[in-house]
Amino acid sequence: MFNAVIDAPFGKVGIRLEGENVREIVYLPDSIPNLAPDSPLASSAAAQIERYFERASAGFDLPLAALGTAFQRRVWHAISEIPPGVVLTYGQVAKRLGSAPRAVGQACGANFFPIVIPCHRVVASSGIGGFSNHANDDFFRSVKRWLLAHEGVPYA
Repeated sequence: MFNAVIDAPFGKVGIRLEGENVREIVYLPDSIPNLAPDSPLASSAAAQIERYFERASAGFDLPLAALGTAFQRRVWHAISEIPPGVVLTYGQVAKRLGSAPRAVGQACGANFFPIVIPCHRVVASSGIGGFSNHANDDFFRSVKRWLLAHEGVPYA
C-alpha cells in the first residue's frame, strides 16, 4: 500500500509512488507501523519530508504525479507559492484565482501532496478551518495545528 511510512511529530506520514512519481502523501496515526523506503524515490521523498520536520523553510524537489482537475491544479499552484509562516484564507486564495472560497477549500481537501503542496497554510476566515477533507476530525486538525506552529503560526 505504501512505499514508505515514516515517523512524524504528529504521527506518521505514508508515501505512495506511481512509476517515477510521488502519487500521494498521507497523514497516518502513530499506530501504523513504519515501513522503510523501498526505492530511491521513496528514500528521497522521506528524506525531504524529514528535512521539513527539522526546518520549516526546507523546500521540496519531488516529481509529483499529474493528478487533479485543471482547477485543483491552479489552486495547488497558488498555495504552493505561500511561504512558510504565512497563512491565507480560503477567500483570499479564491479572490486571487477569481473563484469561490468553498471551491478553494474543496481543492485544498483534495490535495494528494500535503506538506509538499502546503494546504495547511490556507485557513478559514473564522479560524483554522478543516484539513484534508476532515473538517471535524481531531487528528487531522491537530496535524494542521502542528504544521502551522512548526512554521511559527500558532492556532488554538
